[in-house]
Amino acid sequence: MSTRTTWALVVETTQGIGQRKHMAAEVLAHVEGSREEALAELERRARGHVPEHPSSPRRRRLVRTGDGFLLVVDGAWQTFASRFTVGELLADSDAPPDPEPVAARSAPPPDVPDEPAAPAVAPGGAHEPDELDEDGIPVRPAWLGRIGRP
Repeated sequence: MSTRTTWALVVETTQGIGQRKHMAAEVLAHVEGSREEALAELERRARGHVPEHPSSPRRRRLVRTGDGFLLVVDGAWQTFASRFTVGELLADSDAPPDPEPVAARSAPPPDVPDEPAAPAVAPGGAHEPDELDEDGIPVRPAWLGRIGRP
């Protein structure tokens, strides 16, 4: 089974003006496939990018670099830049966990009991008394088995 590479499309854009000018990075998207496919999508996004600054652009230049593109926009008083890069996504702390391989999923061993059934409900809606431990605390939580709960 071949795995497809996941590429992160990142833009670093000039934020603020004057002495408060700084660069801020943002992941625009993730692309699965080849590096060439990721670069093609990155170029599409770079060509259509409209940065916040300058508010009155006079000139736009898009330059291809080794790992992406550089958009240079001249304003009336200052020049602003947006750097678009593509990089292989190696880790993401917010990514969902990888699904288990199908071969690893199997039925539980016979000695493992199935999940307990929902508690019985008396005609008036009250639960039958649950088993209590020696301190009078229910052995089985009241929420276990209710619809919408784990």
